[in-house]
Amino acid sequence: MVAAPAQATPARATAPAQAVTATNLAATKISASRKARQKKRAAIAVKFAYKQIGDPYRYGGNGPGSWDCSGLAGTAWRKAGVKLPRTTQQIYRAVKYKVSWKGAVKGDLLFFYGGKTHMGIYVGKGYMIHAPSSGKRVKKVKLAGYYKRHFSGAVRPGY
Repeated sequence: MVAAPAQATPARATAPAQAVTATNLAATKISASRKARQKKRAAIAVKFAYKQIGDPYRYGGNGPGSWDCSGLAGTAWRKAGVKLPRTTQQIYRAVKYKVSWKGAVKGDLLFFYGGKTHMGIYVGKGYMIHAPSSGKRVKKVKLAGYYKRHFSGAVRPGY
């Protein structure tokens, strides 16, 4: 009779220990300090993007004063201490941390269309800031129908 409870006790103790270990492994892929540093950088990038609202779009625009979509995103993140390549496709390929539409957080870079030819900076609560196209100005837009239909990926710079 004593042997049965003794065998059951280690089994119960082992299962939670394995679950904790698996959870810890998932959590330690990116350390808490790296996550905190990335979040601070994202806040700087978003703040910079907000300050550019109203600036005109210019093809190849890398600021100051006029922007294209990748120029705005790249400069915003550069102000936060993260250097990104120049074009939308290069940025998407270079940033290894990919995120989903539903997983986007402030500072993430959202890409649109099959060739990832347009991008914006997610600023939270279902909005992004982007430099739309010729003749338009940098603006904050709601990410609804049109953008959701044309979404083609997202990345999280700064890790």
